[in-house]
Amino acid sequence: MVAMRASIGCPVVLAADAAGASPEVQLPGARDVNADGFAILPDGLDESWIARLRTAIDSVESGTGVRRRRDVYAIRGLLRRAPGIRELLNLPLVRSLVEPILGPGFFAVSGTLFDKTPRANWKVAWHQDLSIAVRARVEMPGFGPWSTKAGVPHVQPPVSVLEGMLAVRFHLDDCGEDNGALRVIPGSHRLGRLSAERIREVVDATAARICTAPAGAIVVMRPLCVHASSSATQAQNRRVIHLELVARDLPPPMEWHDATRAAP
Repeated sequence: MVAMRASIGCPVVLAADAAGASPEVQLPGARDVNADGFAILPDGLDESWIARLRTAIDSVESGTGVRRRRDVYAIRGLLRRAPGIRELLNLPLVRSLVEPILGPGFFAVSGTLFDKTPRANWKVAWHQDLSIAVRARVEMPGFGPWSTKAGVPHVQPPVSVLEGMLAVRFHLDDCGEDNGALRVIPGSHRLGRLSAERIREVVDATAARICTAPAGAIVVMRPLCVHASSSATQAQNRRVIHLELVARDLPPPMEWHDATRAAP
């Protein structure tokens, strides 16, 4: 059973029987996410769910979209390659976290695994997530430029599409400041699409927040929020499942590449 306060933006408490959740979980409200562009839920998934997700990741076979340096460190198309990941969309915890922000009809359109290991370690510069994966290249006003990633067409859509998206990151390992934690600029998602020069100005003018997270934590973030991560200095895995969620289809004939809806 899920117990909530009526006002959107107030803390939300899930009882201990909410599947996949740790007891007495305090959820951030939509007001917090819309104001800052991100929120952290430290006590998210329980140990059984962390184990299930690790098993789902380990079952993915090599192929296009799976990147290795001995160990796997990135997997694109995760919703297709590891179908068990889709079960996250049905978790009461996830629905209670996302529905106040996107509404009850939300669905996933992309899934990616990121891992920083001793053999695959990298720094990500300050940026916004501006591209989406689509089924086919369709020339439409406001969509562009185009690119291809792991054989899948990607395009930068109008800002209105990006504003309607929400990234949800599920941490399968502890992630501290020395392990490539996500860094974000609070409120930067409200500035729209930014040039590289404008991003540098925003970063210089605003104190960044470091999103340290234990295993099981859930981080939600607006794609337009300026973010980065450092190289890991500690030799251990930092596996993160990154799902992108939306509430609307793209204008036809454009289609999301991996639209995945929760089971009814």
